Amino acid sequence: MTATATASPPRARWNRWSRSKASTSERLEAPPTSSFEQSSSVPPLSPGKQLARAALIIVFIMAFTLVLQLVLIGSFQQTSAQERKFDSFRSDLANGTAPIGPTDSETRELAIGTPVAYIEIPEIGLRQVVVEGTTPSALFSGPGHRRDTPLPGQIGASVIMGRHAAFGGPFSKIDQLEADDLITVTTGQGVFEYVVIGVRREGDPIPSPAEPGTGRLLLATADGRPFLPDGVLRIDAELSEGAVVGAPRIYTPNTLPAAERLMGADTSTLWALALWIQGLILLSVGAVWAWHRWGHAQAWIVFLPPLLLVGLATSGEVARLLPNLL
Repeated sequence: MTATATASPPRARWNRWSRSKASTSERLEAPPTSSFEQSSSVPPLSPGKQLARAALIIVFIMAFTLVLQLVLIGSFQQTSAQERKFDSFRSDLANGTAPIGPTDSETRELAIGTPVAYIEIPEIGLRQVVVEGTTPSALFSGPGHRRDTPLPGQIGASVIMGRHAAFGGPFSKIDQLEADDLITVTTGQGVFEYVVIGVRREGDPIPSPAEPGTGRLLLATADGRPFLPDGVLRIDAELSEGAVVGAPRIYTPNTLPAAERLMGADTSTLWALALWIQGLILLSVGAVWAWHRWGHAQAWIVFLPPLLLVGLATSGEVARLLPNLL
């Protein structure tokens, strides 16, 4: 009995050591699981979650690129466009071919975006080439001349519209103008000087009509906080002397396209917006699939550049739908 009792503990220790060794050898002999095998074991996303992620990507890309377009990229585009149009208008002035009416030298209607004047307001540091037309896309490159009004310097009331905040916001400071400030405008018919009458907001009284044979200038932009317009801000100015006769206008206030009126929007390219949105949807779905199958880093590397490019193109079309004075 004593011999049996004393032999039992060594046997128990031997059994525990054998089981521990076997377990260790199994772990050492088991092949490591590859990252592919681990990812393949992850259950696929449900259609609802895939749709939600794709929608979030679309919303993020659209919001980011739209702000980038209106504030940063649009400002660079406007500066570049102004440099090109200034060179073009200066050349036209030197050659005597600058427009003095609604048609060119070959009696063809001026294309929207054609340089027609150069405006200077020293009090607020404004120097801009004025283009023909006031559609949202025309005002991407600078202030625009409303086509149902005479050109600056001509008899009658000329209207120049400009953006308040987006695409460089060339008219962002015109609310600082005061009575008797000077506005100089150069056209193909000469240099004309206007004297500011006053600043006018929604509900303010309209100045008395101009005398026959004289000229007036109206500057218009959005009123209120940047990108949150709550009306139209107007600057009335009177030509000091020397109003000239201009050619009859092609458009009247009744026939002027809606996109060129105050706070007008352009819906003529909705088809292009629809195509870009479809491309953005396809890329977003592909990004969600790659995020789940390839990994986060791989999905961002492959899909982020095309998402940004398509997003910028889409936001450019969206900008045409926003008010032209924004």
